[in-house]
Amino acid sequence: MLDPVIHLTEAAALQIKDMMKENDELDAFLRVSVKGGGCTGLTYGMGLDHEVQEDDIQFEQFGIKVLVDKISAPILKGTKIDYKQSLLGGGFTIDNPNAIASCGCGASFRTATAQGTPEKC
Repeated sequence: MLDPVIHLTEAAALQIKDMMKENDELDAFLRVSVKGGGCTGLTYGMGLDHEVQEDDIQFEQFGIKVLVDKISAPILKGTKIDYKQSLLGGGFTIDNPNAIASCGCGASFRTATAQGTPEKC
């Protein structure tokens, strides 16, 4: 396994483990990716996967097996994924040091080297 591309906080890992347990997916990988779209050009993808692809970078943090494809890896390098709980509920936060612009809703971004495919909001 290689060095982590992204960094999960312990809070994020615990939430992911809970979700995996609730969905009977304890043997799954967490796949983190970047796709074209959103108002600024790129959007994050996060979900469970059972298939390791040939171009995947694989690593483990806090017992979570993580997959990142080699195209998304440079865009995500150094990204921190956390889970925050508030009175209105909880949610994952993504802090990407490579993002130079993001949309008002926070769901879309771009980097200096990856513009993506912006869409109308």
